[in-house]
Amino acid sequence: MFTSVFKSVFPAGPAPVAGLVTRFTLALAARRQRQALARLDDAALRDIGLDRASAEAECRRAAWDVPAHWLK
Repeated sequence: MFTSVFKSVFPAGPAPVAGLVTRFTLALAARRQRQALARLDDAALRDIGLDRASAEAECRRAAWDVPAHWLK
């Protein structure tokens, strides 16, 4: 039964599922990194070359909005 449901949802096979898992994993990583960025103080942000406004703008991005080079 699972096979028939799987084939009806993903007719092209497991590749789309792998792509979804990859995108989900990348979204979680981006969320985790942006949360860590939000916790940095101004001195730490200066150390990595960012100001508070840039860090806050990055933190407001959606979790699924990841850099294009992550998707290659």
